[in-house]
Amino acid sequence: MQIGIGLPNTVLEVPGRLLVDWASRAEERGFSSLATIDRIAYPSYDSLTALTAAAAATERIGLLTNVLLAPLYQPVHLAKVTACLDQISQGRLTLGLGVGGRSDDYQLTGRSFGDRGRRFDADLELLHQAWAGEPVAGSPFPVGPPTTRGRIPLLIGGQPQLAAPRAARWEAGFTLGGAPPAMAAGAISEFKKVWEQAGGTGQPRVLALTYFSLGEEHTAESLHNLRSYYGFLGDWAEQIAGGASRTPAAVKETADAFEAVGVDELIFDPTVADLDQVDRLADAVLRR
Repeated sequence: MQIGIGLPNTVLEVPGRLLVDWASRAEERGFSSLATIDRIAYPSYDSLTALTAAAAATERIGLLTNVLLAPLYQPVHLAKVTACLDQISQGRLTLGLGVGGRSDDYQLTGRSFGDRGRRFDADLELLHQAWAGEPVAGSPFPVGPPTTRGRIPLLIGGQPQLAAPRAARWEAGFTLGGAPPAMAAGAISEFKKVWEQAGGTGQPRVLALTYFSLGEEHTAESLHNLRSYYGFLGDWAEQIAGGASRTPAAVKETADAFEAVGVDELIFDPTVADLDQVDRLADAVLRR
């Protein structure tokens, strides 16, 4: 199982330069990917902007949106921006895409919430046409530079019964957000079952996200940041905040548990934006 690390793009009060330094350090320490989390109605850093900065500061590490809430974005512009990032990074971009479940993100962008799934499916069609260099939406020219692989690899997030048919259609994988290993096992099993029924072939890539902070001096800030980000969930926010791995032993146990249930890549997302977190996590989990 590969181990990636999130950029602290949703952590509160992060200086922008830290994202660049974080990306460089993560590559130096040998993580497989740098990942972002997407929100509009929160003072977070934009995922594609953050990954573009990371791309310029690195050469090898993978770049991943985990996940980008695709229906929030105008699809032609999304096709153009992602093709640009794919070129700038020389083919290191993977898009984790989903629809999300918060209506405030949609209200702020003027995008409809109730039909987001149908729009997502239509957007996926347009994105693949644009990435292949075909003119879209009446344009006489392609709307962006050619992608390095003729498309951008995808992971689909969301409920397995909805994500799996989309993944089968687009030869994509599956990404799980925040579920503990026991819950992830059931979701992975359900996803693969529905994926096969939908005509998927081979073995889909499976990715999962988990939160961490390392060092007792960071625990209070970690709890504060998670409670703030997930406050809309009420009592469930406290369970998320308390469930983050906060010791080297817990980090290792978490990685082993996700590997045991069939996860191909695990992203440890930071809950504090101190650069020591990159080194502490690498020391704890890349030497398993």
